[in-house]
Amino acid sequence: MSDRPESSEHDAVCTMCGCVCDDLTATIAGDRIASIQNACGLSEDWFLTQNARTSSHRERGEPVSYSEAIARASRILSESRFPLIYGLSHSSTPGQRAAVALADRLGGVVDTSASTCHAPSIMALQAVGESTCTLGEVRNRSDLVIFWGSNPVYSHPRHLERYSGSATGLHIPRGRADRTLVVVDTVRTESAEEADLFLQVEPGSDFAILWALRGLIAGLPLCRESVGGVPAEVLVDLARRMTSCRFGAFFFGLGLTRGSVPSHPVEALLRLVADLNQHTRFIARRMRHYGDVAGADSVLCWQTGYPFSVSLSRGYPRYNPGEFSAVDLLERGEPDACVIVGHDGFNKLPPAALAHLRSIPTIALLDDRAEPLLDADVQFATSVYGIHHRGTAYRMDEVPIPLPQLLTSSLPSDEQVLRALLAGLGTEMLGNSVPSGLTR
Repeated sequence: MSDRPESSEHDAVCTMCGCVCDDLTATIAGDRIASIQNACGLSEDWFLTQNARTSSHRERGEPVSYSEAIARASRILSESRFPLIYGLSHSSTPGQRAAVALADRLGGVVDTSASTCHAPSIMALQAVGESTCTLGEVRNRSDLVIFWGSNPVYSHPRHLERYSGSATGLHIPRGRADRTLVVVDTVRTESAEEADLFLQVEPGSDFAILWALRGLIAGLPLCRESVGGVPAEVLVDLARRMTSCRFGAFFFGLGLTRGSVPSHPVEALLRLVADLNQHTRFIARRMRHYGDVAGADSVLCWQTGYPFSVSLSRGYPRYNPGEFSAVDLLERGEPDACVIVGHDGFNKLPPAALAHLRSIPTIALLDDRAEPLLDADVQFATSVYGIHHRGTAYRMDEVPIPLPQLLTSSLPSDEQVLRALLAGLGTEMLGNSVPSGLTR
């Protein structure tokens, strides 16, 4: 046990969800976090289990040294013809940059958790654009907040407290008393209980309801008694609220992307926001789940020009969701090796994708938030950004938040592992295309 005295760290940051709360206070006792203030129920228990952390790297389930693990993983990658690098949502900017550099060097594909999460939303905003702002502006200005297909009380416990509910701001001095909260969902959720107005809609009816609201805002009459299970008078009232507010904000979740064409309801919402800006100020924001999936999007954008599902196999970046998305690649049996970085959902992959993943050499970089991949050829135990290493995480509004170091650990960060793999590849790699050199 360390003789380190008890001390308080006033700049602890939580990366358990897209809020990336940076107002936490961690009390350090020796080599562990003894208490954490301001943490929500989603993160408190996790913080209190953090310690200096030591663990072993493994090759086919057996403990090996770090150098042995690097040598084996480098050999796997040097023999690969079409590797996949996947995850990055629990990483940090340094690790994400290293992942892109490795994919560039190998001529492989790099994809993030967004391809199985908010990919339809990203494709929608690429098609029609978005009007948006930081969470700070929402806190200071929004007098109308609408959550559509999202349950923030459960998924983002402090969102209402810090930004969109009871939070006071420059133009919202009384907080919740100055703000109208609307929840739209297919079922009554915990968030619906907090709302001033709850619209329970029929599954799959989001597009029709949003299009009806566009018509109402344009001054067209609604010729039906209800749309998607919502009475016409309720939609008329919501349209009135939206055009008469001073500053409105939509926060939409994955519930809006359920349908035969998942991007269409999101496109409808973004077009509605554009219409509303002819009357008042209105914005839209995605409710991002993972702590740094927004950072993964940002890093890939400024490294390759694209946010996810990027192939570097021809020596330059190509972007095509579906063709280069991790799940689709694995289901088609195309990758011959896979590196999993900062991701905890690989055991939830579709059966065909998981079967192929288990049939090819796999290298997993896992911190203690991830499920163990028991059949990985090489498994690196990595330390945690914001606990054992400094780094950067992007909040759901793309604002970068510095991550402090609270504890020490003998384990490497994922950046250190990926840079070591790059160094271990040598100058000759069998069967790979000429690298593009984007990340040099």
